[in-house]
Amino acid sequence: MKKALPALALIGLLSTPAAADTLSDAVRADMPSLLTIYRDLHANPELSFQEVKSAAKLAAEAKKAGFEVTTGVGKTGVVAVMKNGPGPVVLLRADMDALPLVEQTGVPYASKVKALTREGAETGVMHACGHDTHMTAWIATARRMATMKDRWSGTLVMVGQPAEEIGSGAKAMLDDGLYTRFPKPSTVIAFHDSAALPAGVIGYADGYTMANVDTVDLTVKGIGGHGAYPQLAKDPIVLAARIVTALQTLVSREIDPLESGVVTVGSFIGGTKHNIIPDEVKLQLTVRSYTPEVRKALLDGIIRIAKGEAIAAGMPEDRMPVMALKDGITPATFNTQPLTNTITTAFADRFGKDRVRLLRAQMGGEDFSQFYLADKDNIQSLLFWVGGVSKASWDKAGGDVTKLPSIHSPFWAPDPDITISTATEAMVTAALTALGKK
Repeated sequence: MKKALPALALIGLLSTPAAADTLSDAVRADMPSLLTIYRDLHANPELSFQEVKSAAKLAAEAKKAGFEVTTGVGKTGVVAVMKNGPGPVVLLRADMDALPLVEQTGVPYASKVKALTREGAETGVMHACGHDTHMTAWIATARRMATMKDRWSGTLVMVGQPAEEIGSGAKAMLDDGLYTRFPKPSTVIAFHDSAALPAGVIGYADGYTMANVDTVDLTVKGIGGHGAYPQLAKDPIVLAARIVTALQTLVSREIDPLESGVVTVGSFIGGTKHNIIPDEVKLQLTVRSYTPEVRKALLDGIIRIAKGEAIAAGMPEDRMPVMALKDGITPATFNTQPLTNTITTAFADRFGKDRVRLLRAQMGGEDFSQFYLADKDNIQSLLFWVGGVSKASWDKAGGDVTKLPSIHSPFWAPDPDITISTATEAMVTAALTALGKK
């Protein structure tokens, strides 16, 4: 959890405007149109790899701005390219998918959409991660860059990415030829809205920014029987409980205290009746880390501990636990130097130093990392955060983020005006800084 900003610092902070210039004026003049787009995107969210209407809206706006647009990349992805003379290739990304949640924000444009998950279950759908702000700022940035072609030279690649929430969209686009069918970038940039920063404040981390995310299914096998005669069975529920407890020692006793790791058992499923010892228990885990070494130690440790506990319980060899990694594995996101320093310095010049903050890395995941890791020796990368908490909500909570809805909450409702306008100015500033000058 991020440390709350001092209350007194917020008095001047939230009222500090970005540098007044033609960019600020243009973004402000465009906000009525952008907020209409935002409300439409928010009210009509789509699940991962179902972003057909969202992609069509991005594609139409990019075409209108003068980009060459290709749709259907990585199933539902959008790639918009604008060539503007010699210079570097810069990729700007926005993710498009929403989450399977019933919205409870109470805003007038709240989603009432229902859809089917990949598993076939009907669910409410909501932009609880703020990807609607990302898409709207993407459209705004495309408009601004098209009208500012006299200020930059090079090639701009605007990517509308599907399926970030399941960690699969970036890889799907790369597998579909993103770096071979289109200009390959030397720089990739994205932002994410933040439910832990006041609207209009920009945050960033230096180096590791978001974590490796591994989704693990662990099947703990046993030998079923009657609950009254446990000596005739091998109880997988007791075994699984011991495994859950022992797994906590991976981080507390096997990982260097100066490194970071998380092993969370989010689901424990087993049994059907009070007096029946089941044949197996299924555990679902999320595992977080930054470095490849810690990631390997955690994953290797999970199966080692599970098998060790099974042996201690007298489980036969053919009833050892089985571990499986789910698809959509998300590698850690890394902000590279000197890009991070160069762009955050440009942010400080535009917005003022009080609105640009160096933060600690987070244990959340982001498959934006795939765009960098596809050729990390030749690509610079930056992902930054844009605060979305309204001033009224921030003041009411006294800056205590534990009293505020987080992203992925059905109550998360960013301040769209300040969030989108700040993100647009930041993305344009980042693009102009990374591209060659006319």
